Order: sequence, then C-alpha cells, then structure tokens
Amino acid sequence: MTVRLDPYLVMEGNAKEAIQFYEKALGAQQVFVQTFGEMPANPEFPLPSEANELIGHAMLMVGDTRLMLSDAFPGQPVQQGANVTICISIKDVEKSKAIYHALEDGGRVIIPLSESHFSPAYGQVVDKFGVGFHIFTDQPTNN
Repeated sequence: MTVRLDPYLVMEGNAKEAIQFYEKALGAQQVFVQTFGEMPANPEFPLPSEANELIGHAMLMVGDTRLMLSDAFPGQPVQQGANVTICISIKDVEKSKAIYHALEDGGRVIIPLSESHFSPAYGQVVDKFGVGFHIFTDQPTNN
C-alpha cells in the first residue's frame, strides 16, 4: 500500500496568481485546476457568489513533486505561516480511515472524513501538534 505526502498551500484569494508565479519561478506544470464554481453544487452547503471564481483545488507538478493549492473558502481566515498543510494520498479507504482517526486523536476535525465527488473518503484534520492534514483517497481505476 502506498501512502504519499504532498504539500498543500491555502491562499487568500490569490491562488490563480500563485499558480502563475510557481509556473515561472519553479517551472511548475498545471495538472488540474478547478474553481469552487466548477464543483458540483451541494444544497446543504450553498456556495457564496464571491467564491465562484476562486480556486477550489489545483495540482501542479514541480519536477517529480506534486504541489497542491487552493483559495481559502470565503469566511475562513488564512494565517500566514499556517497556510501550508500536508495532503496524504492513499488508495485504500480503510487505511484512510485509520490514518484520519489516528490524526484526529487529540486534534480537531476541519472536514469530517466522508465520500465526496472527487474521493471515496476525504477529510481534513489538525493534529494535536497543530499540523493540518488533508486525507485524500484516490478514486478506484478501471484497468
């Protein structure tokens, strides 16, 4: 079973500018970019109009390293220096659950681990040391 750790940057409404900056400064290549407005609507969590054009998720490649980033959702403050988290990518839902629950012990849940349109199990947690983690389970692929 492979577990992958990737840096995840949370920006203050300037993720599009950051993507362009990292392309120039680091030679980054865009793999995926999606705005909040391009994501499937969730009636239980309505999207404020000011979020439509903000980046909901982006993945860049810098050499062999994935760099992920997004804009903070409106109303969620970004503290400079605390806007870098780690994305743990796993291919097994049960392993994702085990890691998520281990990290949440003594920490706090940001997004409960659950199925989403992009992952069979995704959640966010800050561990007891104040380190933020995204737990991302890869979609199964048909080979």
